[in-house]
Amino acid sequence: MSFSLSRIENKIEFFEAYDLITLEQKINIQIENNKALLLDVFSISHNAVFDPNANKMLYSAVVHFKAK
Repeated sequence: MSFSLSRIENKIEFFEAYDLITLEQKINIQIENNKALLLDVFSISHNAVFDPNANKMLYSAVVHFKAK
């Protein structure tokens, strides 16, 4: 049995919420988690669409993390 460690260089994560405050909280929690992996935010992309099933706006974001 072998054990190898490899460093994560890039990581892309997707988030969604029905309000901007919740979306921001989810992203901030993951930023703190990824600091332990020595990853920083490289870029963020966001979008908002109307969800007819919930009858409200759905906010989403894609966050690209990169190694320091």
